[in-house]
Amino acid sequence: MNEKFRKLGFYPADILLPKDCDMTKWAVVACDQFTSEPEYWAAVEETVGEAPSALRLILPEARLKDDNVDEQIAAINGTMQRYLDEGIFTCLQESLIYIERTQSDGRVRHGLIGMVDLEQYDFTPGSGALIRATEGTVLDRIPPRAKVRRGAPIELPHVMLLIDDPKRTVIEPLTSAADGMEALYDFDLMQHGGHIRAFAVSKAQQDAVADALLHLTDREELEAKYGAGDAAPLLFAVGDGNHSLATAKACYEEQKKGLTEEESRALPARYALVEVVNNHDDALQFEPIHRVLFGVDPEHLMHKFRQLFPNAYEGRGEGHTIGVVYEGYEACVTVPDPMMQLAVGTLQSFLDRYIREFGGEVDYIHGDDVTRQLGAERDNMGFLLPAMGKEQLFKTVMADGVLPRKTFSMGHAQDKRYYIESRRIVK
Repeated sequence: MNEKFRKLGFYPADILLPKDCDMTKWAVVACDQFTSEPEYWAAVEETVGEAPSALRLILPEARLKDDNVDEQIAAINGTMQRYLDEGIFTCLQESLIYIERTQSDGRVRHGLIGMVDLEQYDFTPGSGALIRATEGTVLDRIPPRAKVRRGAPIELPHVMLLIDDPKRTVIEPLTSAADGMEALYDFDLMQHGGHIRAFAVSKAQQDAVADALLHLTDREELEAKYGAGDAAPLLFAVGDGNHSLATAKACYEEQKKGLTEEESRALPARYALVEVVNNHDDALQFEPIHRVLFGVDPEHLMHKFRQLFPNAYEGRGEGHTIGVVYEGYEACVTVPDPMMQLAVGTLQSFLDRYIREFGGEVDYIHGDDVTRQLGAERDNMGFLLPAMGKEQLFKTVMADGVLPRKTFSMGHAQDKRYYIESRRIVK
């Protein structure tokens, strides 16, 4: 093992890939997508049929509340073991995999698959860990996921970690070298998921990846990017799949009780397979998530807003500018000298306080037009937020601990990770 990776909390892994399979039928989208569209998963079932597939190794979250969920979990774990026993997989030992994912919009997203040390991950707001959550973790979402993982001999990840690499030093050198690398797979993804191809990363390339990642933690680099050279370095920010990573952490914490550091380091469950993507990848688009309030008095709400932010004024200016829509009214309101890094933080802190005191319900909406339409209805209000710049993500997490919930959306559902690679989590 290259010792440089120990300083990163990120390692090459023994990665399992299916062999002699129809890869289009094998790969299925992340289990937390299309939860309100049973027809999507029905179409996946029809496509897969009796073929070996990752569909048999996951529990779509649309089924988490099924009456027979425990039986489904037992069947999944049994199929995992059967696939292992039948030799469905080939193992790439101590490997990193470079992938190119053509999304539904035609853009190509570039990623690097390896494993992270869960001892280096912390979802607690304000943590100084190398690997941190970007949004608040809802603890109630962990137990049902833990039921799936506890008896599983392998894991299939849909976790995506982001690195802040504006100079494109970690992943992009692999892009230019891909034509000379060993190809691992190349196929179309089902259900309009685009296309994906993958390559094995050589030992020399692994070493270069480690060097580039280490450089991202240099104090000079932290000072240049964030004006915070003395801050605990944030190397990986969780972009997608934080609750899955938190579940892996919780299951590992259960297993390590009473073990020495050396014994816990040998636990396969101490590590989790992930995809790393550069925050500055051109295919990665951050889209704002707006707010619509239902069952409120807009005039009263705006009165309370101005009480909390007495310097706020109508119009655009320096500070946090937020679009406001309600029946007969649409304008922008600017809060100068905000305390939070992002406009969504300024707004969400107020909305949380207002709803606790005066009631109302909030929904999180994609799209300007829908927000305006709903916000203009009687007893509703819409708030349109600016898109978060990519350069703000790491700086905000380092300054504020975590982003406010539902800060941004990272791509469409069909562009999320598809399950392809897996890894043993028991010996």
